[in-house]
Formats: sequence, structure tokens, C-alpha cells
Amino acid sequence: MDTISHSPEDSRRRELGAFLRSRRERLSPGTAGIACGARRRTPGLRREEVAMIAGVGTTWYTWLEQGRDVRPSVEVLTALSEALRLDAVEKRHLFILAGRQQPERRIVVPEKIDGALLHMLQSLVLQPAYVVGRRWDVLAWNPAAVAVFGDYGLLEGDARNIVHMVFTSPHHRRLLVDWEELARVVLASFRAESAKYVGDPDFDRLIALMMRSSPEFRDWWPRRDVARKLTGVKHVRHPTAGAMVFEHMSLSIDDGSDMRLIVYTPLAEQNSIAKLQELLDALPAERRSA
Repeated sequence: MDTISHSPEDSRRRELGAFLRSRRERLSPGTAGIACGARRRTPGLRREEVAMIAGVGTTWYTWLEQGRDVRPSVEVLTALSEALRLDAVEKRHLFILAGRQQPERRIVVPEKIDGALLHMLQSLVLQPAYVVGRRWDVLAWNPAAVAVFGDYGLLEGDARNIVHMVFTSPHHRRLLVDWEELARVVLASFRAESAKYVGDPDFDRLIALMMRSSPEFRDWWPRRDVARKLTGVKHVRHPTAGAMVFEHMSLSIDDGSDMRLIVYTPLAEQNSIAKLQELLDALPAERRSA
């Protein structure tokens, strides 16, 4: 017996239809505000009921469930999500199956470092690491980060922001080899990330402060360069240890908060691993716990 093959697009449409059907069948008429009358032969809502609630044609919705080549718009997908009472994860899944980009409505959630994340951060003994929030404020850090970059606990408010430190801190300007190249990348990456928060008062206040505080920021920000650089090599000129080289990576924390874990791994170059160990050994006891 020959096996029927389907194209990836056919398979996606079939999966979309099956997903819609599964969500429809699990939703009771009462939950959807439909009075139960005569005995129903199928579980959940009928196709015509979903179509009526979503404001689409019954025939068109039937074709969608059957996996036919119909292309729902973002507005229709949103209406179907509401009609089927989809949660955030289900709605995202629906948009992915339909090949559409879900419109993002940024909801600011509390930036809270939970115990598991803090424990992992502290376990990175020979890797300087810190957690930044949506605005790139440093929220938590480990002793290795203190040893290399300085004690974030001595900074308050905007001074503990990565963009603010890179552009206004004399210590960071001396610390970072190739400062201008790095600062341009930081600025372009920050602009790309902050696009999700255009109009946010906290972002607007920080940008206004930077425009007043840094001539380089004031010159480069209007150019609207954007970048997305999650990995790379960073050369450091430490005031006591001298030249050090790190490989760095930015890791997303998947809790809806836009927090990121930034990890620096010392390389063998410039004897960076041994130098980091010496810096850690030299830390005062009170600075060995973040």
C-alpha cells in the first residue's frame, strides 16, 4: 500500500485544523455562554457556534478545520483565540501553526530573581555572570563578576544600568579594550531590544539621561543602528590583573520578563583563568557573596 506524502505546508494546515478542533471539542457551551438545549451529538461546541462567536463564516471555518488552503488573518486568529478561550501558550501555538506573527502587547511583569536562578548564578564560580532586566539594569550578580567588573552593590538607580555604565563610567571605559567598537554594539543591541518598549516611561527617562550625560550616546543614538549580538569575545584591561579575555553569551530567561543571564567564560589566552582565580582569592569576604 502506497504511503500518502504531504508537503510541509499541507502538514502544517492539517495540524492547525486538528488543533482548532481539539480546542473546540473541549469547550463546553455553558463556558462559551451558549444555552444547552437538545441533546448534543458531539462534545464541546459545534463549528457553527465557534464561527458565530468569532464572527466568521461557518463554511470558511469548516474549511480551516479540514486543513484546506485558507489563510486566516491576524485579526481572525485573534477572534478565534478569544472564541475558543485559548491561554497565552495556546494562542502563540495557534499563530505559529497559521504562519502568522502574533501581535505583541508588552505586559510589564515584575523582575524577580527566583531561588533557582540565583543558585545557578552563584554556582558559576569561575564565570563572571549577572542578570539584567528588560531595561538592562543589573539585578543580580556573582562574586566573579565583582572581581572583574566591580561591585554592582555600590551602585544605585540608573548607575547600575549596563548602557549607563558603558557610556558614563570612567572605570568601564578604562576596563574595556576597544571601548568605542563595543559601545557602538551595546547601543545598537539596546535599541533593538528597546523597540518592544517604545513609549515606556522608564526607557524614555533613561534615554533622556544618556542624551544629557554622554556625547557619544547623543551622537550615535539618532543614527538608529540596530544589532543583535548574543555572543562574542571581550578583551578586558583589569586594573590589577592586566589583560584578560572572555567569551560572553546572553541567555534568555523564559518567564515572560525579558530578563537575561549574561555569562563570561575566561579563555586560556592571556592566562585569564588563573588571573580570575587570583582576583577571586583576593576579594574581601563581604564581597564574595552577591
